[in-house]
Amino acid sequence: IALSVNSFLRHHFSAVRKPLSMSSIEAETSKFLHYSIASEIRENFKTPIYVYDEKSLISQAEKALSFPNLYGLRVRFAMKACPNAAILKLFKKMGVNFDASSGYEVLRAVKAGVSPSCISLSSQELPANFEELIKMGIEFNACSLNQLETFGRLFPGGSCGVRFNPGKGSGGTGKTNVGGSSSSFGIWHELKEQVKAIAAQHKINIARIHTHIGSGSDPDIWLNVSLLSLNLVREFPNVVTLNLGGGFKVGRMSYEKSTDLSVVGAPVMESFRQFAKETGREIRLEIEPGTFLVANAGALLASVGDVVNTDLHSFIKLDAGMTEVLRPSLYGAQHPIVVHRAEDQSSGKSDKKYVVVGHCCESGDLFSCQPGDPEALQERYLGGEVRIGDLVSIEGAGAYCSGMSTKNYNSFPEAPEVLLDKNGQIHLIRKRQSLDHMLENEVNYDA
Repeated sequence: IALSVNSFLRHHFSAVRKPLSMSSIEAETSKFLHYSIASEIRENFKTPIYVYDEKSLISQAEKALSFPNLYGLRVRFAMKACPNAAILKLFKKMGVNFDASSGYEVLRAVKAGVSPSCISLSSQELPANFEELIKMGIEFNACSLNQLETFGRLFPGGSCGVRFNPGKGSGGTGKTNVGGSSSSFGIWHELKEQVKAIAAQHKINIARIHTHIGSGSDPDIWLNVSLLSLNLVREFPNVVTLNLGGGFKVGRMSYEKSTDLSVVGAPVMESFRQFAKETGREIRLEIEPGTFLVANAGALLASVGDVVNTDLHSFIKLDAGMTEVLRPSLYGAQHPIVVHRAEDQSSGKSDKKYVVVGHCCESGDLFSCQPGDPEALQERYLGGEVRIGDLVSIEGAGAYCSGMSTKNYNSFPEAPEVLLDKNGQIHLIRKRQSLDHMLENEVNYDA
């Protein structure tokens, strides 16, 4: 069965086809923006600005909430992907729970109206207010032996989860792979006897097993690790929930495919059925999508500030950059770049290609890099000639962009965010940062 499942997944997900030459494909298109709405947003709020589409957010959440399961499902939004309160409230209303990666994220979710009982904390470091957070009623997954020991000392006889490193990992790039021997995330799976010993010493009830292998992971590897994770559940008789993490691949570029949750979920559901038949234990399933829920529901809207040429390249300089979208500079991540033109605006018949760069005084501030190589320039065909003042959207910017920017570099202010609701109305959900706001924590010193 395993072989047939893997073959099926490889057929459906050979997941990311090899990127085509940018000169051999049509220009990328926007997932939800068009010229009239983009120009209205710029007129009212200026650029750069993040735009989120409520219809897309709802659609993706509905897909996640329909993940195949037998004995109960809890979907947790990995809120680090996009922590704006408006988005948290939307998902909360739909019945989505939340995964926090720091104590600050816990408090941020609570301030957005999320009940602590709907928040799970899995973090690289224990917050300074860890004891207070547990007493609030959050769920907690120990991500190291020391974390488990600390929980046991503070809450003997308490109940928590344990995050294991299952020994395998997969991510869209090496920097988003959080499993395997070279990853510090979670407790190494071969240390399970030490986990049992700590739990016995402090009478801790291990109620959850958590595994997560990376963001943008290969569906084949994700499924394999999911099935292996049930073997960890066998080792802990009181476990009632298995959290398989997230990291589902999302196709931002036109040549990329997204993970079909119904496809990867079907064999997982069957494995839970078989586990229940063998052990009599009906295990509840949790998943933690982040990118899957929000990536293609967001875009960064920018304006062309300049066009310059060398003997090799034509460069488009935007009024945005790594201060808003860091992923290309950090990972060599690929984002569609779309020029929005009025229907009566001619782009000419030019097949000219451009390198798209940001506004920072940093050679690495690059939007159009080669896949996986932040330092290599890639020319993009953008549908014709590009002019100063043109509107441009960086697509697929809903995840790990606003929440993972290098804001205030070169003293650029934090960009605002708007939500395009399902009726087409624009709502400001975060104001543009002012210079006074940027400087308010500085303390005067007379040199």
